[in-house]
Formats: sequence, C-alpha cells, structure tokens
Amino acid sequence: MAEEKKTKQKDMSFEEAMKGLEDIVSKLEEGDVPLEKAIDYFQEGMLLSKMCHEKLQNVEKQMDYILRENGELAPFSVREEDKGDQ
Repeated sequence: MAEEKKTKQKDMSFEEAMKGLEDIVSKLEEGDVPLEKAIDYFQEGMLLSKMCHEKLQNVEKQMDYILRENGELAPFSVREEDKGDQ
C-alpha cells in the first residue's frame, strides 16, 4: 500500500500536492488525531513536501533559460537598472 501511495504521489501535480499538505496540516491542527495516525500524516506530509521541492527545483532549472528571438536557449539573468542617473 505504501508503494501505491508513492506512485500516486509521483503522478500528482504541484497544486494537488500542496492541497494534500494543507489537508494534513488541518487534520494535525485539530489536535484529536491519535499518535500513530499523526505519525502517518507526518510521513505522508514529508513525502509531499519533498515532491513539491523537487518540482520547484525542476521549474527553477527551466526558468534559468529563456528562448531568444532566434530560438536558441540562453541563460536568463535579471539586469538591475542603473540608479545613479536619478
């Protein structure tokens, strides 16, 4: 069953994983969760958190590059405006 959960979580979108984390936090904040169930929720939350982190890192890597007008990939950098002319 644990493997089934892991497989299901891998197929989740970022938004679905965040919703799952929010649900887990809500359940734990209620305070009437048995200890064993709280541990299960915590472990599931950690898996969801890791998955979200990995998805964000992947997006960050993708955002490091932007398409130039000629279609070539180039590193993306933000240039700060020169504030000395004000």
